[in-house]
Amino acid sequence: MKELKKLHEKAAEHHEKAAEHHRAAAKHVGEESHEAAAHHAHVAHGHAIHALEHANLASKKHVELHAEMADATED
Repeated sequence: MKELKKLHEKAAEHHEKAAEHHRAAAKHVGEESHEAAAHHAHVAHGHAIHALEHANLASKKHVELHAEMADATED
């Protein structure tokens, strides 16, 4: 369960970092600083990918845990 908690926390952290970079990208677009905007958008995308990886691993863990629980109740 500790590992599962950590996976959800890491997913949330990466979503938060992605949001920060999207906000920075928006600010730079408003300033017509397109190179900086593109940089922040790219970093935001990277954080989003990391968030999804952690979320996917958490989902897999949930399935494993529930499968074990279901197997234990069938006996």
